[in-house]
Amino acid sequence: MKAAVYRGVNQIRCEDVPVPQTGPGEVLVNIQACGLCQSDIKKILYPIHEPPRIFGHEMAGVVARVGEGVTDFAVGDRVAVMHHIPCLDCAHCRNECFSMCETYKTVTTTAGFIPSGGGYSEYICAPDHIARHGIIPLPGDISFEEATFIEPVNCCLKAMEKVEIDSGERVLVIGAGPMGLLFVKLLRSYGATPIVSEPMDARRDRAVEAGATLAVNPANENAVRDIINFSDGMGADAALLAVPNLKAAEFALEAVRKGGRILFFAEFPEEQALPLNPNFLYRSEISLHGSYSSSYKLQALSADLIFSRAIEVRDLISDELSLDQMSLAIEKATGPDERTMKILLRP
Repeated sequence: MKAAVYRGVNQIRCEDVPVPQTGPGEVLVNIQACGLCQSDIKKILYPIHEPPRIFGHEMAGVVARVGEGVTDFAVGDRVAVMHHIPCLDCAHCRNECFSMCETYKTVTTTAGFIPSGGGYSEYICAPDHIARHGIIPLPGDISFEEATFIEPVNCCLKAMEKVEIDSGERVLVIGAGPMGLLFVKLLRSYGATPIVSEPMDARRDRAVEAGATLAVNPANENAVRDIINFSDGMGADAALLAVPNLKAAEFALEAVRKGGRILFFAEFPEEQALPLNPNFLYRSEISLHGSYSSSYKLQALSADLIFSRAIEVRDLISDELSLDQMSLAIEKATGPDERTMKILLRP
């Protein structure tokens, strides 16, 4: 089969590799679409994992083979596949902090080599615990492309739950890329009022089309004041930081109201540190939160939002590229123009 294989920092090649074997309880899936995620890009551009690896985790496809004992799925079923499923039994899971579970963090879907996700390939194998809890059947009217958004929507929902977004709140979304626009759509569906900070003109326009009530350019010296004025002189109730940028984090600190909340959603480079006077948090009672990856308990809701089209995701797809265009896909994602949004890989 074809796969985009990570061979070292910023080295990824389309190669022929063996189709994964399928053991008892396992399910082999022929991948039809896989989203390009910034977390995968970071693993390709920085020395985080030893090669060789096959990345990709926003996956949808067709069941190609089932292992002994599998009764919930049959060859030909259309499915989405999660790459993170917790053990559901450890202390982290009992506290519903699923992403800290060691089983969750140990990715075991594989397209070969060391398990690592594998959606940038023609086939992936889901082990038994993911086959039981992490494969989602797709309705006939839902495309594979739409299904790749189940995991990203879950990540956004988890972040919003972390900061307890409520109806009627004014929420600042910093960054209007595909994840930022997902936040805008979800906030609208929750009855919140999205505000967006984004330097690119076309992305601000798209944010307004997606439901943002106000979209500001952070380079404008009046941007923070505009948000405060829009918020009755208070500032945003919460800010969701969807870009790994220190200036953006400082912007969030200035734009939220006293008693407000800030959530760090994007992963920063390891060497970066945010200079922060703790007295500012103390005196203004600002709460800082972090949200990593998805939540198992939100898996069904995430799928339902896609399946019911309560939020529309098809308009977020800007590019569909083949595996041998992986380098171009990364180039587009790391240096986006004003039309670049979600990039999908089609094995």
